[in-house]
Amino acid sequence: MAKAIVIYYSRSGNTRKMAEAVAGSLTKEGVETVLKDVLDVSADELPGYQAIVVGSPTYYGTMSAEIKKLFDDSVKFHGKLDGKIGAAFSSSANLAGGNETTVLDILKAMLIHGMIIQGDPQGDHYGPAAIGAPDERSLKECARLGLRLAKLLKKQ
Repeated sequence: MAKAIVIYYSRSGNTRKMAEAVAGSLTKEGVETVLKDVLDVSADELPGYQAIVVGSPTYYGTMSAEIKKLFDDSVKFHGKLDGKIGAAFSSSANLAGGNETTVLDILKAMLIHGMIIQGDPQGDHYGPAAIGAPDERSLKECARLGLRLAKLLKKQ
């Protein structure tokens, strides 16, 4: 059975709610899914999953320092995440607050690891984004991300 981990950092609880929606959708589709706060994740765990999903609040247009530290620590596994599936999502305080740049920064780190990233021709193309507390639209995008990742995992 495919295994996925959904990692998030959240001070306000907004990014956590998004992570729960992604993880719930993956689980509903039959993927063994672990949901963890980045503070409880070691980079040593990452090679054990077929899919790695990372969510971060947007701080100055990029990922939080806590998420960045996980990627910095993952350098010792360079090449070992090759071919694994990656995805990202973000929350910010306001419209045009840097959600897309945050998601893209996470995806760039995953691409450097050789991970597979699937875009979405509908909705949030790079990954789900929320402005403040996730609303119905952003939670729907998170659930859609989980569904699309589960379908991709089943193809492997």
